Amino acid sequence: MPITIPKLLPAKRILENENIFVMDNERAMSQDIRPLKILILNLMPEKEKTETQLLRLLGNTPLQVDITFLRMRTHESKHTSATHLNQFYKTLREISNMRFDGMIITGAPVEKMEFEDVNYWQELQEIMDWTKDHVTSTMHICWGAQAALYHHFGIRKQLLLKKCTGIYSHRVLKPHDQLVRGFDDIFYAPHSRYTDVEAEEIRQHEDLIVLAESDQAGLFLISSKDGKQIMVTGHPEYELSTLAQEYERDLTKGSDVPIPENYFPNNNPAENPLHTWKSHASLLFSNWLNYYVYQATPYDWT
Repeated sequence: MPITIPKLLPAKRILENENIFVMDNERAMSQDIRPLKILILNLMPEKEKTETQLLRLLGNTPLQVDITFLRMRTHESKHTSATHLNQFYKTLREISNMRFDGMIITGAPVEKMEFEDVNYWQELQEIMDWTKDHVTSTMHICWGAQAALYHHFGIRKQLLLKKCTGIYSHRVLKPHDQLVRGFDDIFYAPHSRYTDVEAEEIRQHEDLIVLAESDQAGLFLISSKDGKQIMVTGHPEYELSTLAQEYERDLTKGSDVPIPENYFPNNNPAENPLHTWKSHASLLFSNWLNYYVYQATPYDWT
């Protein structure tokens, strides 16, 4: 089944060219189907790229999904035009009375900062509190996962000695959990971050469950026991070229960053990387939509 997105959203043409079933709002209105309503808070700087990455994964499911994009009212984006944001994005004030079946909160390039020093932290806290009563399940990605762990569960992040970047192998710890249903015992996923969370603090927290981890990159999938908060410390939504683009960007800035691990063949940036995480990324989003959102949401919120 398709994802429903605005007719003029640039991602629509890209996804159609990839043979991903998308439907604009006009056509969706003619169907007597109760789609899943998914809200995406996009905190990434290049918002159009992130839109396409997430919609690609949300569209690979038999469920019909109706997408709404959310932005921060208290933060001005430097890399996305105001025209794009005004046309396709809402603020919390505009949707505060609505309910959503699922929500995604993306990462953001602010992880070296203390949470309280991020200029939209207060608004993000308001949004995360709002999700408790207005969203069935929220998936938090990378910095979004660290923000959720801090806000909801009091777990702080810590600065790494060097950037964690690359494709890492992970093992499933709770194979009977529906979020990892159908996963191989070992699977791969991208990471790209300068900070981490304390694994033992999370393991000992009475409200959290660790579902998957990596010997090199640490914890990967964490869930609250009620399934309302899902934390993904990596970037399963990344495209094949994303880590390469980030590496080139960091080098251009003069940053001392390592070559992404297990990414370029022979560890040579001149060689084209292989896509080793796409199938499990699709399965992760499909499982979340099905078991944590669709199966847990009432047909009529009222």
